[in-house]
Amino acid sequence: MTPRGRDPSRRRLAGGSSLDYIQGVSSTPQMRVADADREQLVAELREHALAGRLSSEELEERVGKAYSAITRADLDAIRADLPVSSTSVALALRKRKGQLRRRLAQEAGGGIGVSALSVGIWLLTGGQHGHADFWPAWVIGVTMLPVVRDSWRLLGPGSDLEVVHARLQARHERRQLRAQRHRYRGLPW
Repeated sequence: MTPRGRDPSRRRLAGGSSLDYIQGVSSTPQMRVADADREQLVAELREHALAGRLSSEELEERVGKAYSAITRADLDAIRADLPVSSTSVALALRKRKGQLRRRLAQEAGGGIGVSALSVGIWLLTGGQHGHADFWPAWVIGVTMLPVVRDSWRLLGPGSDLEVVHARLQARHERRQLRAQRHRYRGLPW
């Protein structure tokens, strides 16, 4: 580990994001593979053949092995001497972006719930008749600002998955620490 807490053995993409989530996708080598995994490998092999890394004979041989592969180790052995393909990088990035979208949606759900509760209280206390300022705007702003900021970083033109993941993870860890402190004090929430 380096002083900044990063593992120097992790490979990096040209844009700076790490490939550890691509390599970590296969959790155990003895895990059985699905047809979709085999098809993905065949697509990668065809990409490597188009790039000139495989001859047509090698491609045919590896495609046959890919379709007869049973475990993750079998698939990994077929691609062992080939670099990571752009197809697998794009697929891993798409999966990771989908995971981050789901986490953002979960956080947005909590913020929307609190905001809706605030608006409901404002409406019940006579706010719709114009005597009171729309104070729930402060609650909406505070609860939704982090979600909107991270959504822009995830879905905007220069999406940065590492930053969004780090912010979501930091908020998650803060909530866990807060929950531990409350449990230690004997508080119910």
